[in-house]
Amino acid sequence: MRTAPDPRRRPGNARGAARAGLPAQAGPDTPGVPGTPGAPTAPGAPGRPGAPTAPGRPGTAGTPGRPGRLRRRIPLPRRAVSQILLTQLAIAAGVTALATGLFLAPLGAQLDDQAMRRALAIAQSAAADPDLATALLSTPPGPDSPVQAAAERVRRATGAEYVVVLGLDGIRRSHPSPERIGAHVSTDPGDVLAGRQVMEIDEGTLGRSARGKVPLVAADGEIVGAVSVGIAYDSVRDRLLGAIPGMLKYAGGALAAGALAAWLISRRIHRQTRDLAFSDISGLLAEREAMLHSIREGVVALDRHGRIRLVNDEAARLLGLEPGAADVTGRALDDVLGSGRTADVLAGRVPGRDLLAVQGPRVLVANRMPTEDGGAVATLRDRTELERLGRELDSTRGLIDALRAQDHEHANRLHTLLGLLELGLYDEAVEFVTEVAGVHRTTAEEVTEKVRDPLLAALLVGKATVAAERGVRLRLAPATSLPDRLVDPGGLVTVLGNLVDNALDAAAGSAEQVVEVELRAEGPHTVVLLVRDSGPGVPAARREEIFTEGWSTKQPRAHRERGLGLALVRRLVERQGGSAGVGEAADGGAEFRVVLPEALR
Repeated sequence: MRTAPDPRRRPGNARGAARAGLPAQAGPDTPGVPGTPGAPTAPGAPGRPGAPTAPGRPGTAGTPGRPGRLRRRIPLPRRAVSQILLTQLAIAAGVTALATGLFLAPLGAQLDDQAMRRALAIAQSAAADPDLATALLSTPPGPDSPVQAAAERVRRATGAEYVVVLGLDGIRRSHPSPERIGAHVSTDPGDVLAGRQVMEIDEGTLGRSARGKVPLVAADGEIVGAVSVGIAYDSVRDRLLGAIPGMLKYAGGALAAGALAAWLISRRIHRQTRDLAFSDISGLLAEREAMLHSIREGVVALDRHGRIRLVNDEAARLLGLEPGAADVTGRALDDVLGSGRTADVLAGRVPGRDLLAVQGPRVLVANRMPTEDGGAVATLRDRTELERLGRELDSTRGLIDALRAQDHEHANRLHTLLGLLELGLYDEAVEFVTEVAGVHRTTAEEVTEKVRDPLLAALLVGKATVAAERGVRLRLAPATSLPDRLVDPGGLVTVLGNLVDNALDAAAGSAEQVVEVELRAEGPHTVVLLVRDSGPGVPAARREEIFTEGWSTKQPRAHRERGLGLALVRRLVERQGGSAGVGEAADGGAEFRVVLPEALR
């Protein structure tokens, strides 16, 4: 029982009791199972001669075989997009069903409450008529009484199932069925006669109904009876059932919208996954990881914003990053590598294929391929050893050319010496031999006297020979003085060899054709290297540009690229904490200056 809000109201429990489950209806009898009496049996046991067996499971004759216990699993689609689409459709259907159920669950209670409140409002309106209380006290019960007429008028006007007026004794004074007038009500009227308004759904003589009961008060304020109004519960159920089709339409629309969204999402995923299955994707990822970390080429993957997505082990080694390079993922390329040609090549700011870059002591060849999502994948190959071999090949070719020229000159000198001997000019022949041998000895002695390191001395003697054959005079500056205490003589040989080669190329076509080398020690540990040439010099606007990779004024050789020598010089010098620059020589031409602060022990 449910009562309306009232200070004197007490909670009832009739409604909860009335909402007990409906009794289950008995279903049709199930057919008998095989094996009951009357089922045909085989004349013989299985295995005996002549005993027939039914198809399927071996057993008695005529007994149908049981189906196998193996169940076929519903095949699921292998493609990732199909699985995602099915999952999304299942989620959309589940959410739609859940939302519909959550809406319909309280809807029944709301309709019940509305029906009870409507019944209570009709009862309150009827009880507010003072003539009804007067007629109840002044007339006896009967089908033609004023109370019955007033109640029926209210029932017909409101569409209620019944309007019952009862006295303090619980006797009906009105009822839709006149024969029930004068009988006691079927439910306990104690609460309403005690002055409390009651709302409930209960069973009565007319069936299940939503009820509202209010006390009937006379003019002097005394309770003289009660008015009970009932709304047929079938109408409430009809309203609930009538709301279900509309709800199903909305649910169907929501499900269709969810299915459409799922289909659109699946199409996007289809394009992104290239119609692969999940197993294929996981296999590709595993293969990619194994391949990237096993190949001997560096691979760097970038996103559309220039951030690093992947760096394999070889790329981390070539770029001088920490092993694993896990800390650089997601960082900007310029922040990791710093400004320079390597970052420009990998970021795509320098177009072309097989671009050269110098990173630390390494010479790298880089290629960059854009991806569909706006990013890029760059590959790196180590060309340091190849460049070293190329430089050695250049030196070897230079020495071969020098030897070929010396052989030619030596043949001329021998011919001259033979002519002097045949003419009997023995004194002139001795003087000629002494002069020729003394020139070479003087050059070697001058170099070894001022440059104590044997590698640098040998390099300068060889370069002097090459320079002489090219018509260029290579000389040492008077201030040259280098002790044999170099920390890294091989590095200084590379620096000096590159600078001298460039100087010889620049001075070869000039008027004076002179290259001057100055090597000296400053302080206990610093070495200063100066290489001057009589060439055209370097314009002030391009004195920094010449130290970048790929910059050169000469035609490239067949076996290697140009424009790496000066870039490698600067990297080697800066790696040792020094500096390399170019200026203008006193007599014109270029002057390259290298300072190595920690070159001496």
